[in-house]
Amino acid sequence: QVQVVESGGGSVQSGGSLRLSCAASGSSVVSYGMNWYRQAPGKEREVVATIMHDDRTHYVESVEGRFTISRDNAKNTVYLQMNNLEPEDTAVYYCKNGLTTWGKGTLVTVSS
Repeated sequence: QVQVVESGGGSVQSGGSLRLSCAASGSSVVSYGMNWYRQAPGKEREVVATIMHDDRTHYVESVEGRFTISRDNAKNTVYLQMNNLEPEDTAVYYCKNGLTTWGKGTLVTVSS
């Protein structure tokens, strides 16, 4: 299976922005589509954003209008631009599709 490495997390104040990156080791993997997940302390992992093979995107309602998923097929990388962050967005963020393993994730902490 293909490995992924998530990066770009950090600590920001409410209203701030971060851009997460997901680099996949295998060629063309991200062209099939990719999901961003997050897991907050004490909660189950949830899908927050999806980009499909045909560039259609889907977001969980809680991030709609604030997060944007995109990809660069040439770099085999998927991004998650997160704007107007809220404390409820605090979580470890992961990327994955059906061809990849789970990465270690990247921690996002939003303070009020």
